[in-house]
Amino acid sequence: MTALPPCPKCNSEYTYEDGDQLVCPECAHEWKAGENAEAGDDARQIKDSVGNLLQDGDTVTVIKDLKVKGSSLVVKVGTKVKNIRLVDGDHDIDCKIDGIGAMKLKSEFVRKV
Repeated sequence: MTALPPCPKCNSEYTYEDGDQLVCPECAHEWKAGENAEAGDDARQIKDSVGNLLQDGDTVTVIKDLKVKGSSLVVKVGTKVKNIRLVDGDHDIDCKIDGIGAMKLKSEFVRKV
């Protein structure tokens, strides 16, 4: 068995593999195997609607009513979304919204709290 590197953020030795990524169970940091942690963070800078830099675990507020595709639900203005996760793609925020469930949001429709 190959020894996995410690977490680059909290230096935890309990990292594990999940597909092509390594995950830290203590701080929930994810990174690609063999990737320098700073190189991954610098390459992806996601900003909210007013230009604040977003990070994993931030709390944001929705600034516009958003219709949920495929249902009659609406995410109302002012809805707080806690513990966001940044992902690659057009919808760059992965989150859970109370009363709706798991969703992906665009950073242009949120403001950091």
